[in-house]
Amino acid sequence: MPPLVEPAAELTRDEVARYSRHLIIPEMGVTGQKRLKNAKVLVIGAGGLGSPALLYLAAAGVGTIGIVEFDEVDESNLQRQVIHGVSDLGRPKAESARDSILEINPLVTVNLHRHRLEPENAVQLFEQYDLILDGTDNFATRYLVNDAAALAHKPYVWGSIFRFEGQASVFWEDAPDGPNGEKQGLNYRDLYPVAPPPGMVPSCAEGGVLGILCASIGAIMGTEAVKLITGIGEPLLGRLMIYDALEMSYRTIKIRKDPASPVITELIDYDEFCGVVSDEAERAAAGSTITPKELVEMGSPGVDYELVDVREPVEWEIVHLDGAKLVPKGAFESGEGLGQVSADKKIVLYCKTGIRSAEVLATVQGAGYRDAVHLQGGINAYARQVDPSLPVY
Repeated sequence: MPPLVEPAAELTRDEVARYSRHLIIPEMGVTGQKRLKNAKVLVIGAGGLGSPALLYLAAAGVGTIGIVEFDEVDESNLQRQVIHGVSDLGRPKAESARDSILEINPLVTVNLHRHRLEPENAVQLFEQYDLILDGTDNFATRYLVNDAAALAHKPYVWGSIFRFEGQASVFWEDAPDGPNGEKQGLNYRDLYPVAPPPGMVPSCAEGGVLGILCASIGAIMGTEAVKLITGIGEPLLGRLMIYDALEMSYRTIKIRKDPASPVITELIDYDEFCGVVSDEAERAAAGSTITPKELVEMGSPGVDYELVDVREPVEWEIVHLDGAKLVPKGAFESGEGLGQVSADKKIVLYCKTGIRSAEVLATVQGAGYRDAVHLQGGINAYARQVDPSLPVY
């Protein structure tokens, strides 16, 4: 691939000293470092993947780094989001990330975009940068990044993590033709034409992630960015890299242009396109949702109702509500769960945040348990609103 960025005019004496280990690599050299200095890279999210990518892009000498991040640092972030520390708890992640970057390399310019990425602002924002890195953890934003990058004619590096597995690739709808004239333009929809059904693929918050996995995939994303900027090596364009940390194995899968992939001409409502919960769960939850305080007012668990925890056993070990019965969501999907709940009592379902319990609610009501309800916000909301002594995970 040709270099994405033209080289800067010169390197200062301080820059030569700082980047000397780059300068003596023949493939990189002074010209490659000048390209990094002139580059503008936008990173979506300063979380698990954004943290290592941001740190290494800054250390590498990328001249301008933009950060899209609206969230604040939470204690649960520190297990994997290494750009933040204990002293940053409660601070905006964008500001914390900026301070860590400047501590590593004060020669870098950091632009903060402290707002949620939306269809109304994405294309205009992307047009200000040479390259996008997508480290987000939800499908709605991934499709938004893909479509906005296509409309802004920008390449982007994508990464994904879950439990012990990570994936990474490069997408560029307007990529230059290959050496033999073959078309190389691809986008995320060629890999995933449609989002998976709601509830099928849990997020890291629901399913967990090995913290150090973020470093592996984030470093790969940063490496791909450096390669694209400088024009060295073979980028992951047209290839999906899959990493299994338990097997310590890497493999790549060829990605080809999907002839049925629609031409991207505009941005859409991505929350509606992907869905947070299924239509059935949304209908079931309407009028059948109770708040944590309403659960307290219902009386003692097991007296007037049966409290059912639909999370996994490992989550139950972390925290659970007194009097609850554990019947994981998968048991309801197989049909076995229905035989484990009372037919003559009101059923109250809960999970971590209310998403899985809404899905189970649809199943339970469809089986005839019309008096079933689910807990809004799950056990995390109960801990925050009713019993602060319970851990939030």
